[in-house]
Amino acid sequence: MANILRRAGVEFPEPFRRFLEGDLDSWLRVEEYREGGNLVVKAEVPGIDPDKDVDITLTGNQLEISVRHEEKAEHRDKDGYRSEFRYGTFARTVSLPAPVSQEDVSASYTDGILEVRIPMPEEPAASARKIRVSRGGATAPAPGSAGPE
Repeated sequence: MANILRRAGVEFPEPFRRFLEGDLDSWLRVEEYREGGNLVVKAEVPGIDPDKDVDITLTGNQLEISVRHEEKAEHRDKDGYRSEFRYGTFARTVSLPAPVSQEDVSASYTDGILEVRIPMPEEPAASARKIRVSRGGATAPAPGSAGPE
């Protein structure tokens, strides 16, 4: 269904799109917030090796976090042996408000929490300008311009 709507030009937010596509198990849940001049993105990913299992990529204003996770459990008793395993890759793309320099992005992993810090550029103050409204069908010239001749 999501593909039909996408072909029709309808886009959904990522969580809803993944729900429609049945892809929630491969979706990395994150927490995003601003702290000072940084955008902070946190993900709870216990039991991984951040050196081998985490890929963080920045392309333009898209930050992609990909985590590989593998879990094995073995149980032996007098009646037999049982082994279970789960593995998969979990990913999430976060849209940043503006492109940033890759050298400024930092990441850390502590107690099962992956944290990515992105310094956000200062947003220029929005300047307010009053727009003059003309009467009738003609557009009024901007103040200080000669107007139509």
